[in-house]
Amino acid sequence: MKQYRTEQDSMGEVQVPVSARYGAQTQRAINNFHISGTPLPSAFIHAVAQIKKAAAQANTALGLLEHPLAEAIISAADEVIKGQHDDQFPVDVFQTGSGTSTNMNVNEVIAHLASERSGKAVGANDHVNMSQSSNDVIPTAIHLSGALALNNHLLPELKFLHTTLLDRAHELDQVVKTGRTHLMDAMPVTFGQVLRGWASQIESSEQRLHQSLDQLCALPQGGTAVGTGVNAHPEFAGLFARQLSENIGLVCAPGDNFFALQGSQDVAVAASGQLKTLAVSLMKIANDLRWMNSGPLAGLGEIELEALQPGSSIMPGKVNPVIPEAVAMACAQVMGNDTAIAVAGQSGNFELNVMLPLVAHNLLSSIKLMGNSCEVLAERAIASFTVREDNLQHALARNPILVTALNPIIGYNKAAAIAKKAYAEGRPIIDVAEAETDLGREELEKLLDPAKLTKGGLPG
Repeated sequence: MKQYRTEQDSMGEVQVPVSARYGAQTQRAINNFHISGTPLPSAFIHAVAQIKKAAAQANTALGLLEHPLAEAIISAADEVIKGQHDDQFPVDVFQTGSGTSTNMNVNEVIAHLASERSGKAVGANDHVNMSQSSNDVIPTAIHLSGALALNNHLLPELKFLHTTLLDRAHELDQVVKTGRTHLMDAMPVTFGQVLRGWASQIESSEQRLHQSLDQLCALPQGGTAVGTGVNAHPEFAGLFARQLSENIGLVCAPGDNFFALQGSQDVAVAASGQLKTLAVSLMKIANDLRWMNSGPLAGLGEIELEALQPGSSIMPGKVNPVIPEAVAMACAQVMGNDTAIAVAGQSGNFELNVMLPLVAHNLLSSIKLMGNSCEVLAERAIASFTVREDNLQHALARNPILVTALNPIIGYNKAAAIAKKAYAEGRPIIDVAEAETDLGREELEKLLDPAKLTKGGLPG
């Protein structure tokens, strides 16, 4: 049977499991919020611990916190940052809208560890939470955890995907395929052009997310309860930001206006919007891969994706485009996350947004999903697909839309009649054009050369 100890807070006594490193306020949250069974991501908890560490360092430098207490808090925070106590943060995502329960959960765990290690009485509120409020800690943790996740995970994976796309584009620059608009045959393109188009989408997302990273590094820490900085030293915000920057390797600074950063979540909403844009791009790429891979006999059959697993429990030999499908589902989830973050962003009532845990959870979820999707799409789809040139050439030779190249010479209406006849009779376009115009075979071969047509310009 589980054993309990008695903990006390301002509301009275609470029974807490003996093995727990947290205290009364965390236990009250556990008792109150059993809605999803999903705690906040460990990356968010680690960010809160980074805040506690930098705050202790700043408070010590300002002469507000005794050095032995600060050292104990810093040491305990480091353990949390390293993930050594992740099981001690069980509070549900769906809790008090300020995230106070999570802030106190971290305060209590760090205070417990610091007291245990140092033999000193380290207080969760008076020492670990010194110069802070949940109302600036949690918004700061949203910015900080999002910035770290972007910098350390998503942006490197975006760079990897971008590089992989450009490498394959260079390799396949001379491979011509039928272009498609409205899913219908159109003028030819090269695989290199297709892949560079995808790469440009990824590069644009990378640039936009770098802008989001800069905005996330502007922190609300120092605003305390309502943005005025009550109970915090006037120099605390600047010193905290400098110390945090030194600790994590990102350049952080106090935000220009604490009221805006605590009363709203505009920066997180904007970052989520950029993640949604990336999700839209990845879903386009994933679906293009699925279409080009379709078949192998009755579909387009332009490429073969790497065979990764059996595709059916009843149809032997069937192999499905599982990586693009998985990525598309991740993209759909990110789009849903963005909608929830947008709704949460509207819940800034006066001096505080009251859906902060939801914003934190969904923002970090989206960053993780997009980072992992970029990695797997690059490694298991883009880098490894093979081209079925036999199918490409067969389709190109019979594509009536190549007649578009003759428009400036014979006119649109005459070209349309030739295309329709070639399609109806199942004949190569060059044969019909030779019969229906005064153009010779040699000239038509030049005018209708698919590779030449991928370079654009006028005929001649």
